[in-house]
Amino acid sequence: MKPFKTVSGIVTPLNRTNVDTDQIIPKQFLKSTERTGFGKNLFYGWRYDSKGTPIIEFVLNNPKYANSPILVAGENFGCGSSREHAVWAILDHGFLVVIAPSFADIFFNNCIKNGILPVKLDTDLVSNILEAKSTMIDVDLKSQTLIINSDGANIKISFEIDTYAKNILLQGLDEISITMKNEKEISLYENSSKIRPIEGLT
Repeated sequence: MKPFKTVSGIVTPLNRTNVDTDQIIPKQFLKSTERTGFGKNLFYGWRYDSKGTPIIEFVLNNPKYANSPILVAGENFGCGSSREHAVWAILDHGFLVVIAPSFADIFFNNCIKNGILPVKLDTDLVSNILEAKSTMIDVDLKSQTLIINSDGANIKISFEIDTYAKNILLQGLDEISITMKNEKEISLYENSSKIRPIEGLT
């Protein structure tokens, strides 16, 4: 997992609430446990018609947002099932930051574990971003600040994130990496347990 430092870019405005994980990546695409290859099917049901042709009106099919690293959506983003594939699809598409007024808890934690920064912002501020014609945002995780350039006006705001999640993202640590940081202590424990008599067998 790559360390997260700063991200800058145009915002992709997904002006919908209660976006569930089946909408993010439909169940028919959950055929792999690899973390790559899901981006092309992100928001498949909204992005393509029944023949697989891109729907021009859907925001991800707008060339303006082709290289956008920041997704902004409405309340309760990532609700529904706990499938981690939803986060994999968002990351594989190229989004590194998801901004919303609120997230489903499991989705929020899956973002942290996979190197995506989920940012909770005030509902009115998110609404302003979604309604703006074009918004650029600079994200600095270390200072926990956003600089929002929306329709020519700059706004600097702070966002909250707990210390543990912040450190994981800054250091690029996934769960395996965190475990391996304690490899020496784990080995010492494992070796000591091998000579420890098992109660009832001696």
